[in-house]
Amino acid sequence: GSGGFRKRKHDNFSHGQRREEKENVNPPSALMTSFKSFQLELDTRHDKYERLVKLSRDITIESKRTIFLLHRFASAPNGKEILNESEVKLDAVRQKIKQVAQELIGEDMYQFHKAISPGLQEYVEAVSFQYFIKTRSLISVEEINKQLIFTAEDREETTNMTSNSHDKQPHTWSLKVTPVDYLLGVADLTGELMRLCISSVGNGDIDTPFELSQFLRQIYDGFTFIGNTGPYEVSKKLYTLKQSLAKVENACYTLKVRGFEIPKHMLADVFSSKTELIDQEEGLP
Repeated sequence: GSGGFRKRKHDNFSHGQRREEKENVNPPSALMTSFKSFQLELDTRHDKYERLVKLSRDITIESKRTIFLLHRFASAPNGKEILNESEVKLDAVRQKIKQVAQELIGEDMYQFHKAISPGLQEYVEAVSFQYFIKTRSLISVEEINKQLIFTAEDREETTNMTSNSHDKQPHTWSLKVTPVDYLLGVADLTGELMRLCISSVGNGDIDTPFELSQFLRQIYDGFTFIGNTGPYEVSKKLYTLKQSLAKVENACYTLKVRGFEIPKHMLADVFSSKTELIDQEEGLP
C-alpha cells in the first residue's frame, strides 16, 4: 500500500539527515536559542554539582581517617607524633576544601550546599576532636573559618590569573562553614568523645572521663537552648548527643562507686557491658 511505501522511503534517510534538513527548513527561532542556552547552563551546573559531591566524599573519607588516627592518642606512647600526623592529614583535607572553594567562585554556595554539607560536617568533627585533645576546649566556628582561607601559592597559577584580564578571579579563596554544619559536626563530636572516654579508662586514665563528662554536659546545655527552634537536623541529633552524655556519666558513676574495687584492666569491659544495657533499654540496635 501507499502507507508502507512512504514508510520504506522515509527509512532510506538517516536520523541525522532528517534532523539537518528540518533545521535547514525551519531556522532556529529566538525561543529555541534561549532553550539551548538554558540547557547549556543546566548541564554546566549539574557537572559542577557532581564534582562537588565527589570532593565532599573525599573530604569525608580523609576526615574519618584523621578521627581514627586521633583515637590512638590515648594509647600511644608519644602522643605528639599522633597530633603531628593528624595535622598533616587535615592539611590534605583543606586542599580538597580549597578545590571546593575554587569551584564555588562566582556561585551561590547555598545552591550547592547539599553537595558539600556532609564533607564539611565531617571536617568540623575531625578538627574539633583534634582541638579538644590539644586544649580540652571547643573550637569556634570563626577559628575553623580562619583555617579555610587559601591563597594562590603557585607562581604559575598566579601568572595565569593575572594575565587573563577578563576573568577577575581573586588571589584568595575562602569557604565558610555554615552555623548548621558547625552544630551538626559538634553533635557528631560527642560520639567520638564518648569512645575516647571508654578507651581512656581502658588505658588506666581515671581523670579524662570526668573532664569529658563536664565538657559534654556543657555542650548538651548549649544545644538545649536551641531546642526545637533550630533546623530539623540539629534537633534530630540532640537525642544521640543525650545518649553519649548518659554513657559517659554512667562511666563516671562506675568509677566513683566501684573504681577502687574493679581492677583497671577490667574497667573498660564493665563500661562496654553497661553501654550495651543502655542501648537495649533505649531500643537502639
